[in-house]
Amino acid sequence: MKRLLALTAVVALGAAALTAPAQAAPSSAEPATSKEYVVLYKEGASAADAQKAIQAAGGTIVKVNTAVGLATVSTTNAGFVDAIKNNAAIDGVAGNRVIGAAPETARVKADVRKAIEAKAVEKEGRGNGKFPKWNRKPSAEPLDDLQWDLDQMKANEAHKYEQGDKRVLVGILDTGVDGTHPDIAPNFSNALSRNFTVDIPTDANGDRIDGPCAEEPDASCNDPANVDEDGHGTHVASSIASPLNKLGVAGVAPNVTIVNIRAGQDSGYFFLQPSVDALTYAGDIGIDVVNMSYYIDPWLFNCVDNAADSPADQLEQATIIKATQRALNYAHRKGVTLIAAAGNGASDYTKTLVDASSPDFASTPGEAPRSRTIPTSCISMPSEGDHVVPVSSTGISTRKSYYSDHGNGYIAVAAPGGDVYDTPGNTRDITKATLSAYPESLARANGEIDENGDPTVEYVVKDCRGSVCAYYQYLQGTSMASPRAVGVAALIVSKYGRNGRGGFGMDPDDVERVLKATATDTRCPAGGTYTYTRHLPSGATVTATHTCEGGKSNNGFYGQGIVNALRAVGH
Repeated sequence: MKRLLALTAVVALGAAALTAPAQAAPSSAEPATSKEYVVLYKEGASAADAQKAIQAAGGTIVKVNTAVGLATVSTTNAGFVDAIKNNAAIDGVAGNRVIGAAPETARVKADVRKAIEAKAVEKEGRGNGKFPKWNRKPSAEPLDDLQWDLDQMKANEAHKYEQGDKRVLVGILDTGVDGTHPDIAPNFSNALSRNFTVDIPTDANGDRIDGPCAEEPDASCNDPANVDEDGHGTHVASSIASPLNKLGVAGVAPNVTIVNIRAGQDSGYFFLQPSVDALTYAGDIGIDVVNMSYYIDPWLFNCVDNAADSPADQLEQATIIKATQRALNYAHRKGVTLIAAAGNGASDYTKTLVDASSPDFASTPGEAPRSRTIPTSCISMPSEGDHVVPVSSTGISTRKSYYSDHGNGYIAVAAPGGDVYDTPGNTRDITKATLSAYPESLARANGEIDENGDPTVEYVVKDCRGSVCAYYQYLQGTSMASPRAVGVAALIVSKYGRNGRGGFGMDPDDVERVLKATATDTRCPAGGTYTYTRHLPSGATVTATHTCEGGKSNNGFYGQGIVNALRAVGH
């Protein structure tokens, strides 16, 4: 990835640090047929016994997260899972990397995380070439008139009373954060930021995943922790904490500190071990709130006894549930408020549904996503984990966004995430998405700005303050709703957090209670259903009807309401 800035401080990890046994270092001559797994130790079991079991089954330990009891293991033993799964010291085994063929449907799904979840507008065309116009307010950030989301959640009004406290740390578990972006850098902590991923150039068949290490500026697959080659994490960070600096946009909590805790690949995949490592690190360094706008690959829903899955697949899914929940529990105990995107499948998570997207990459050649009936006992992680606040998305009219997942008892709160079809004629309008920071390096690499630095596409916006220019992009998704709720949570900690848990901070259960109690109650649509009509740029028309269950103060579309920054800070 891109530029590496010098760290100004060193953060020491405690007993929950990531450790790599000296004997476990992977050999550079390791055969190409080697596979990686994550192995979950049985709670209460001796780590030594677990490591002996791994070695006896032909595994080499690469690293261990001791807080959760999760080891990354490399092995050439094709029978590794069968050899270890019944050991008394082991609680589960899951694949840890893309191995074998990556079917086209999986690649499309990876694009969905960058397109439908983030750049949905891209799939449906670039629009008519007309660029948005705005009137600048002298008392606001230059692009304020394009930030309808701040008005919906009364964030601009809240800034008169509370803009956030620098001591409040917000962790971004995502694809990275461009810490040098002019509208992020003032609030970005280089010292605390970490990257828990390693780029995966290709899969076993040579298909591109993150791309060759040689194409990186430093010719390395170990990226620094202040860059983002996807754009997703940068958008999230900006939505939370872009400062009030007379440049570009404002974040919901424009004075809190952003910490990049990277858990996602350049390609948009999020694997189990990096996600667990990121969560435990957040707990160890005193993060107050984290944003999780993703689900853990390869299963959108993890089922422990689905008849459509093999025993090995069931074991893998059970391991993902257990390991992730342990990490969530750890972070929560350490004082971290956990907030996640609800998902973009336009599905009711409280009903039986069909998923045809998983597994979204192949663990063996020829494996492909398959259709599975998903009962409510199956779990999407981390959004359905204990202690997690799932956030649905709203459009500019406050209707639930057409893509947003929902469900009475699933959704905690709603927040603006954009809906480009939330328009009078149900036709696409890019300005009905949300606008936040975009790395200039990506805009240049993608041909979205010209040689003069001017945008060539409608979804990229440029703003300058003197000689300093910055770029922003329109994205929509529950990925965009979640960080706006995180911003409100950060304001809550800034306002009410005092000397709890050994220093400045606030109990995450209290943060969640205030976030929900101050949200704006929003009723279900009349009759309980809403039919979405979208006139696509292609000329096609798409309709879908979603059902909302529950009352005004708590329902399946909005949970306990649309987050309200002004009320959250006591006004």
